[in-house]
Amino acid sequence: MRRYARTLVAVALATTVVAGTAGWVSGDAQPALTGPPPGSASWRADHALGRTLPDPGRATPAEVADFFRGLSAEQQQTLVVRHPLVVGNLDGAPVELRYRANALSLKAGHEPRYRSLAAPGRRILAFDPRGRGQVAEVFGDLRSARRVSVVVPGSDIDAGTFDRRDDVYGTPAGMAKSLYAQSGPGGAVIAWAGYTTPVGVGLDAATGDLAEAGADRLARFTEGLTADALPEPAVFCHSYGSVVCGLAAPRLRATDLVVLGSPGMRADSVGDLHTRARVWAAKDATDWIDEVPNVRFAGLGHGNDPADPHFGARRVPAREAEGHTGYFVPGTDSLRAFAAIAEGAGR
Repeated sequence: MRRYARTLVAVALATTVVAGTAGWVSGDAQPALTGPPPGSASWRADHALGRTLPDPGRATPAEVADFFRGLSAEQQQTLVVRHPLVVGNLDGAPVELRYRANALSLKAGHEPRYRSLAAPGRRILAFDPRGRGQVAEVFGDLRSARRVSVVVPGSDIDAGTFDRRDDVYGTPAGMAKSLYAQSGPGGAVIAWAGYTTPVGVGLDAATGDLAEAGADRLARFTEGLTADALPEPAVFCHSYGSVVCGLAAPRLRATDLVVLGSPGMRADSVGDLHTRARVWAAKDATDWIDEVPNVRFAGLGHGNDPADPHFGARRVPAREAEGHTGYFVPGTDSLRAFAAIAEGAGR
């Protein structure tokens, strides 16, 4: 009974912190974007190639990859032009085709907030304009890379804030660029904002609903990389993104799983993640996430702190990082450690 009472107190404290901490805002409930890419109905009905196209909602990334390998270059280009939003978001499709398809989609004149994504030279691996928008961008040459990393962001990230100019190292593009610059030659980094994130710190951020939907999308995304004959990535998960990664862990094609500024992974320990990836955790002493109680009760909270030694993760130094978004700042010990992990140190 006493333990139950303590749990209730912790949950009440968590709710208080979420609702009332200075500088935080209440979050608006967000509907998770799920299902196949936009334009899938037209894709399914298209028989221009004289064959049935793989169902974007049912075909595995491996099946998608096999399908595209059986097409001529002309047939591939036909699908890119006719269905750019499908090809550009279809896990398992060749990355070169996805780049071309997303360039076409972005040139089609979507909302002004997407204009910067259409700049020459950007390698956009995914672009979905529905809802708040979802984006993935590659830094480096993904096809020739010997090592690949994926950065998964936390709350308040969408197509409009993907590479915002303020709080740069709290954005997926900023984190990925910094990791790519710090890493040695032969690597590539993907900034993946491919799920519906919470807005502010409210009920969405305190529950796992959006993370569960995001976990499905992240697992399929990493499966698509390996289906396209790319290396299994090291996955770096920031803040609420670590909840996504924790739920995806058993299905995640990854060599390493690195969480930073984590509120919990919905697991009690590394063993509960059921992953063969190496698990790492970083948290600096000034990160406000440390004020959030690590509890789970009645659907609220995300469980034990991955940076706690009892969780069993390998600890990443973060003495030189500052605040919740300082882990990828150039010159920090955390960024140097991340780069070493991305380069395969200790494998």
